Amino acid sequence: MIITTKHFGEIEIDEKNIITFSDGIPGFDNLKRYIIIQNPEKDVPFNWLQSIDNTDLAFVIINPFIFKNDYEFDMPESTIKRLSIKSHEDINIYSIVTIPEDINKMTANLAAPIIINVLNKLGKQILLQDSEYSRKYLILEEIKNSTAENTKDKQEEIAAGEGA
Repeated sequence: MIITTKHFGEIEIDEKNIITFSDGIPGFDNLKRYIIIQNPEKDVPFNWLQSIDNTDLAFVIINPFIFKNDYEFDMPESTIKRLSIKSHEDINIYSIVTIPEDINKMTANLAAPIIINVLNKLGKQILLQDSEYSRKYLILEEIKNSTAENTKDKQEEIAAGEGA
């Protein structure tokens, strides 16, 4: 399938990689289908969540454990069921990034992680209730100082229900 996007031009996508967000993403409820466009630069931690339904829309996303290895939350049981998550190995977790004109003020939304079941290509953005995490968590300095060493371990902990 070929789509023409605002940011990447014409790209070919494999339809089996389309992720379905049954509820959409808050604020974009009517847009249900997305793909992840990987950053070709391996040392850059940002990717894009590209809408298939509105090809002008793409969110910059990042694995939050890259810059905040102590990030943890309880995943709602309803999300586990809705996405048919059987194992922590089934999921990827992302945060949406906002990149303002002053790049030093780049933020990630830690209060609303995106959960994707990589096996069945189902996704959901969850809103953490009573969260200590900010929707505008400054990340640039932490990205510079961090390593991705414990990223997968922390993700597994959350999926297993061992988060805060």
